[in-house]
Amino acid sequence: MNNPVIIKGNKYGIIVVLDSEMEYDSLREKIAEKFRESAKFFDKAQMALSFEGRKLTTEQQRDILNIIAEETKLHVVCVIEDDPQTEEKFKKALDEKLMELSNTTGQFYKGNLRSGQVLEVETSIIVIGDINPGARIVSKGNIIVLGSLKGSVFAGASGNTNSFVVALDMSPVQIRIADTIARSPDKPEKSAGKETKIAFLEDGNIYIEPLSKEVINDINL
Repeated sequence: MNNPVIIKGNKYGIIVVLDSEMEYDSLREKIAEKFRESAKFFDKAQMALSFEGRKLTTEQQRDILNIIAEETKLHVVCVIEDDPQTEEKFKKALDEKLMELSNTTGQFYKGNLRSGQVLEVETSIIVIGDINPGARIVSKGNIIVLGSLKGSVFAGASGNTNSFVVALDMSPVQIRIADTIARSPDKPEKSAGKETKIAFLEDGNIYIEPLSKEVINDINL
């Protein structure tokens, strides 16, 4: 193959066509050279990426993504595999990923978090949905859940002891505020109905109380 690395692009993503026979160490040098030469065309674009012509291991894909990051300012938001490389496919994958990034870095998150999902934010977060067992939220500020909190939450992750957690249905596996951790009992108390509660830190302990004007006035938020 005269040109072992070919970059094809559209306005939503790029396809990197790689030689199938060349030794990988030699190929990665060609990849670095190609992206170095093309850096000015990408600028700070956010794009989807797909590989063609060669079967790559996960480690090789990560290696190539690191090369792209070193040689360009291009931000690869997702890698598409085993899909026809049409503009519509790229647009759909890119839009979904950008929406995900927007949801997880803003002040609101709409949707339920399932087991294994982790939501980390730099600011306070309001979740419109349920936090199911096995899901986790980490926030440097406050956490407000307009739904059921049955997973784990970490408020005040930067050490802010005045952070708090509010949920319409407070049944967490674990709550952490700054450096203090509280876990739910093995046999939680039965409740006659759902009640909005607030968890806050006071004198080195985490307290969970029904949300009321009096409680808000009493605690140091």
